[in-house]
Amino acid sequence: MTNKPTIATDLQRQVVAEACTWLRTPWHHEGSIKGAGVDCAMLLVCVFGSVGLIPHIDPRPYPIDHMLHHDQERFLGWLQQYATDVTEGDPQPGDVIVYRVGRCFSHGAIVTEWPFIIHAFRDQRAVVITRFDVGRLASKPYKVMRIGAAPLQPIAPTGDTP
Repeated sequence: MTNKPTIATDLQRQVVAEACTWLRTPWHHEGSIKGAGVDCAMLLVCVFGSVGLIPHIDPRPYPIDHMLHHDQERFLGWLQQYATDVTEGDPQPGDVIVYRVGRCFSHGAIVTEWPFIIHAFRDQRAVVITRFDVGRLASKPYKVMRIGAAPLQPIAPTGDTP
């Protein structure tokens, strides 16, 4: 991948801005409360739901150590309902990096400005911004995924709202 600067759309900036409001929130398995506790899956759900890119979903419950004992792609499975793989160019702000940890893809992060990501990282015990390729994640296989269409598009409202 090249290292060209990116020009973020308004929606991409909204995703990154919302993700940044979660900074320093403690890591907590299955948590979804800003400032109190969140894990990497629920961070994605909360951020992308808040900006209208996915409907309100709740993938819980899920075992904390699923990736150590099973090959089933639970995390990737629900993510693929809303995202497509990105195979060309550098990841863009708002893209999702999903890492293979253990036996399946089980850790997600949001690109802020490549090569930086924001994620609820158990090792750091909080939501942090790091490079995508440092620490334990440096040697992990990963995929780049984009929520919605390219460029990012909000989901259409449902119901009787005009």
